[in-house]
Amino acid sequence: MTICGLISHLRWVEHHWVQVMFLGEEPEGPLATATDDDPDPEMRTAVDVPLPRLLAEYEEQSARYRRLVADSDLDSTAKRPIGDGRHVDLRWVVLHLIEEISRHNGHLDIVRELVDGQTGV
Repeated sequence: MTICGLISHLRWVEHHWVQVMFLGEEPEGPLATATDDDPDPEMRTAVDVPLPRLLAEYEEQSARYRRLVADSDLDSTAKRPIGDGRHVDLRWVVLHLIEEISRHNGHLDIVRELVDGQTGV
C-alpha cells in the first residue's frame, strides 16, 4: 500500500461508481483489466505515475462526480446492478463513496505517518 496507489484507487473507484455503475458507461483505465486475482490493479500500476499527475487526475474525477451529484436527483437509479443484483440509487452511491473515501483517507494518514514520523498533522 502506497500513497500513489491509494490516490489512484480513489480516483478509479469514483470513476467506477459514478461513470460505470451509475451512468452505465464502459469501464476504462486499470479497472477495465481487474480480475478476481488482481481486483485493484490501479494500486499496483500507480507506482510509475508521478504524484502530481495522480492528484490532478483525481481532482478532475472528483469535479465530474460533484457536478453529477449537484445536477441529479438522489433518487435516480443506477444503470448497472451491484453485485447482489439491485439497481441502487444515486443516494446509495454517494453514501458508499463517502464510506470508501473516508476509510482510505485513514489509510493515507497512516502511510504518511510512517513516512514522516509526525502524528496529528
